[in-house]
Amino acid sequence: MRKVLAILLALSMSTLLLAGCGGSGGDTIKIGVFEPASGDNGAGGKQEVLGIEFANSQVPTIDIGGKTYKVQLEVVDNQSSTDKAPSAAQTLVSKGVKLVLGSYGSAVSIAASDVFGKAGLPVIGISCTNPQVTSGNDFYYRICYLDPFQGTVLANFAADQYKAKTAYILTKLGDDYSVGLGNYFKEAFEKLGGTVVAATFPEGNSDFTAFLTNAANANADVFFAPTSTDAASLIISQAASQGLNIPILAGDTWDNSVILDAAKGSSLDVSVSTFFDEGDKSTAGSTFVQDFKAWLNANAEKKQNNGGNDIVSAVSALGYDAYMTALQAIKNAGSVDSAKILAAMPATTYTGVTGDIKFDDNGDALRTQAYIKSVDTANAAWKFVAIQGIK
Repeated sequence: MRKVLAILLALSMSTLLLAGCGGSGGDTIKIGVFEPASGDNGAGGKQEVLGIEFANSQVPTIDIGGKTYKVQLEVVDNQSSTDKAPSAAQTLVSKGVKLVLGSYGSAVSIAASDVFGKAGLPVIGISCTNPQVTSGNDFYYRICYLDPFQGTVLANFAADQYKAKTAYILTKLGDDYSVGLGNYFKEAFEKLGGTVVAATFPEGNSDFTAFLTNAANANADVFFAPTSTDAASLIISQAASQGLNIPILAGDTWDNSVILDAAKGSSLDVSVSTFFDEGDKSTAGSTFVQDFKAWLNANAEKKQNNGGNDIVSAVSALGYDAYMTALQAIKNAGSVDSAKILAAMPATTYTGVTGDIKFDDNGDALRTQAYIKSVDTANAAWKFVAIQGIK
């Protein structure tokens, strides 16, 4: 109901604006890309942007009302910072974007939501999994699964794969994604009869040896660390140095080349939940992987933003689907007006490379499964493990 009221309000505001200024003008529609290119989540943010940019290279125009519009991406760096996110969002508003995609990182998405809402801009979240992103936010939609689902999936995987009875959970203080996913894992794991030992670390922490030692002393069967890629790299390298023999689990942020590089040559057992697997054999999935790799390898800068390799991250696939979903919403609206695009969002559906996309009443994607991948430490590559649901 809240989203319906927001749509009606946005439409009425749009009518007044159009009456005063005489229409949108021009043959270009701007889509904002709100992502981190620096900070803790810069590596993942760059990969998400790559998926959007690739989609734009494949479909650079859209036909509306007999007119062909060029789709222009306006990209800003929110710096993985809740302090910087609102100003980055305001930059997109000032540039006249009609719709926004992003962000990698729930905390920055939440921090910027009021800016986008006050501007009447519809936003499609890509991999921001915390429930607070859309809760009470009438302008935000998203195409990924949520952390209550992801935490439960990982707890089930820990119990099924490792017969885990004790889990050590390490989260970052003040990080909505990290703390949230840690709590959802804890709730699900305890419901399965498991015991949890939990710890937190502050912003700027770089020494994780004490946490790793405590996990070993607690006889933990799994070490769960839903953290940024920067923290993940340190955790992995220090775990390898200590000879940790506890399986390490993490959420979607760890589906990144940074993790593969950190774990290479070690004996660690590292598994993550994610949205897509490069080995997907479906026609849409395999075609996307082939074409995306060719696009990366043809551009040195793009390849460097992917970590210097052509491994396909799940967030790149999600970024691609988010862009295509945005175009579908614009087509459904039959307009480049933000309010009309917002009004078209609830009924918008799209069959993407990551699966069928449609929204519930809260604007969240209806997802029922996640991919589990593990690190092949000898080859610095991902290995498909399972498609995991919940019990």
